[in-house]
Amino acid sequence: MARVARALSAALAMVLFTSACAGGGSDESTIRFALDWTPNTNHTGLYVAIENGYFEDAGLEVEILPYNDTLPDQLIDAGNAEFGISFHDSTTMAQTTGADVISVMAPLQHWATAVGVRDDDDSITGPADLDGLTYAGFGAPYEEPVLREVIRNDGGTGKFTTVTLGTSAYEALYGGDADFTIPFFAWEGIEAERRGTPMKYFQYTDFGFPDAYAVVVDANRSWLDDNPEAARAFVQALQRGYEFAIENPREAAQILIDANPGAFSDEELVVESQQMLSADYMRAADGTVGTFTLEQWAGYGTFLFDKGILADADGEPLTIEPDWTQFFTNDYLRQD
Repeated sequence: MARVARALSAALAMVLFTSACAGGGSDESTIRFALDWTPNTNHTGLYVAIENGYFEDAGLEVEILPYNDTLPDQLIDAGNAEFGISFHDSTTMAQTTGADVISVMAPLQHWATAVGVRDDDDSITGPADLDGLTYAGFGAPYEEPVLREVIRNDGGTGKFTTVTLGTSAYEALYGGDADFTIPFFAWEGIEAERRGTPMKYFQYTDFGFPDAYAVVVDANRSWLDDNPEAARAFVQALQRGYEFAIENPREAAQILIDANPGAFSDEELVVESQQMLSADYMRAADGTVGTFTLEQWAGYGTFLFDKGILADADGEPLTIEPDWTQFFTNDYLRQD
């Protein structure tokens, strides 16, 4: 998904806000939620929870902060939002630098991107075939290490050329100016299929790479400590929204569409995207919605640490692996 990649590449420029630029905290009953991009199916549960009155039932008012050039984790850290959308790698990087955030929910339980190539390119049958080819990327520091690892696990050398193109990556692939990229297959993948340029994918986990939480919800740690009841009420109402989306994907997609008139030129793409996410990506292995496991968090976290991607507050690479139990919590979720 171009919007996901854009948010990830912006992590390169992440600078934590100082307390001087932090806005005053909101009233306990008003929750400010920061989006990572324009509304999309990663956010469906949020819009469902609003439309179905789950937040209202909990005595909460929710204000959605539209996406801008400031990452959600920066807004949350600065006290300008209580919650927001993040990603497994982005929140990990933010937290090791000292951001006052923690992940409280995982709406998407698995990688939602994969190595993507044109479906009609018969010369590429696996990641090893990507050696020496051109990758259309987005500039995030973890893209190349992940791709090299996947290629090597398939028997390749992991050597390729990278061109950083951002949202033009998909057009470069379709136009033959690049050989592979990492699309969000529940959006760009469906979009490509619908416009007659289908893609084929190599899933990271099929080549020995650890699974990751594609989308997480982060919260301000200090606010959680000060407002535990409101925090629990919000997270569980949001959890209900995503549970509804799983059970009623077409209706949930329509709620997202109706809440954002004119935002989607292809409304059936939204429906198909939600159906794909609801079917395959939103439930944990034990059937729960939004929960974390230490094994999955640590699997990808350790990779980021081992590759020297994680830095401390001074920008120096970490030399001691973090305690991953401190990066997420299930305490605010309903688990039944």
